[in-house]
Amino acid sequence: MKQRNSPTDSIEQSIRQTASHPWFERLARLGYASKGIVYFMVGFLAAQAVFSTGGRTTDTSGALSAIVNQPFGKFLLFIVTIGIIGYFLLRMVQTILDPEHQGQKIDAKRIAQRIGYALSALGYAGLALTAVKLIMGSGGAKKDTTQDLTAQLLAQPFGQWLVGLAGSIVIGVGFSYFYQAYKAKFRRHFKLDEMSQNELTWATRLGRFGIAARGIVFVIIGIFFIQAARLSDASQTKGLGEVLAILGQQPFSPVILGIVPLGLVAYGIYSVIEARYRKILRS
Repeated sequence: MKQRNSPTDSIEQSIRQTASHPWFERLARLGYASKGIVYFMVGFLAAQAVFSTGGRTTDTSGALSAIVNQPFGKFLLFIVTIGIIGYFLLRMVQTILDPEHQGQKIDAKRIAQRIGYALSALGYAGLALTAVKLIMGSGGAKKDTTQDLTAQLLAQPFGQWLVGLAGSIVIGVGFSYFYQAYKAKFRRHFKLDEMSQNELTWATRLGRFGIAARGIVFVIIGIFFIQAARLSDASQTKGLGEVLAILGQQPFSPVILGIVPLGLVAYGIYSVIEARYRKILRS
């Protein structure tokens, strides 16, 4: 007697069929490009601030505001928003189906990676919502979600330990980026047969620089989480824009301080390269 599929199997099958359509790949590629544009804007504005040529330090939401204020800004932001939604959908597929490890045994590393995909999906869902509000002209005052969430955690039993654990995880993610940058294993996700040697060389350089810059940001954010846990003070937590502002205020050479913003610019360009050459795995 043929066994019926469970509801979970039916849902997974539907997701697999959806992800196998050519339009999903196009949407995912637009997602990588949109992510690249956002990080390019964040890094570019911060680099301008560091080198005193205008600009300001901001986060990804601030980058969307910068885009909407350009000529034809709402149209440009609309395209970017579609891409962000595409990236959110890609992360959801990666969370549910784990297409990069089909048939392999589930271990702690894979579970952690899928949790990371889920958190990334949530982050880009929030960014897409912010973009929609900006297009509709109702962006409003920016709320510090990071500090709000930290305050809620601190109010829970063992709240300081939870926030400290979150900080440790963020620092761990930062060091994993350093490892990725050093090993350059991200190259295995590229369609190498479609890339010239020069394209691969520059993709590797930009990827290493950009991913390492993200690692620096994550480590600093994690340190502030631990500081918030130690002092039981949610205001100690800092987001991307605040970290860039703090780096820009340090009494060092602007060239040194510009490494992280320029790294984020490099990461933005690298993401656009991903949009063209990355393997979008179908399951």
